[in-house]
Amino acid sequence: QKTEMMKRIFITGAVLVAALSCGRSKTGGFSSGELEILNSSDSIMRVLTVRDSADLAVLRSVSSDFSAEALRSDEFARLAELMVATVTHPSQDGVGIAGPQVGLNRRIVAVQRFDKTREPFEVYANVRIVWMSDSLAYGPEGCLSVPDRRGNVLRSQQIVIEYADLASLSHSCDDIPMARDTVSGFTAVIFQHEIDHLEGVLYIDRL
Repeated sequence: QKTEMMKRIFITGAVLVAALSCGRSKTGGFSSGELEILNSSDSIMRVLTVRDSADLAVLRSVSSDFSAEALRSDEFARLAELMVATVTHPSQDGVGIAGPQVGLNRRIVAVQRFDKTREPFEVYANVRIVWMSDSLAYGPEGCLSVPDRRGNVLRSQQIVIEYADLASLSHSCDDIPMARDTVSGFTAVIFQHEIDHLEGVLYIDRL
């Protein structure tokens, strides 16, 4: 089942970045520490957990945006691929993962789009929620970074996200065009959970 799902993966950033006309940089705008994490990862990345104090410090930090240079880099493409491989690996079997969970305080999430045909995983960079509905509902949540625990969290049932439009990045090498998407239901809950990670917030904070 997992193998079949991996065949259906569409990595929003990694697929599009290969065709960008501005070219890729050698450093990608990544720090030496971030490059070390990427270079030390083979097929999947280590998932940070609240059980380790050093991990917790990363999980509790606010993440920063990628530059246009970083979004055009081989490193970004590799990060996107590794994050999807990690969250879909049988050892994790998740529906979403965020940058801090793999050790990078960067605004990147991989989310399974249950609201789309074939339910693909997609990667979003510089992502934020710009609108949340007043319609709320409780639902069960867990987290790869908080093992062996679940709880009911109150979430908006519809949101609007804003993220880097990698398809249009090739037309503007310095600026980062942004796109928006309206998301509802369970997929909206996943986005809220993962974007919370980018603000240093864990779902257990909302119990």
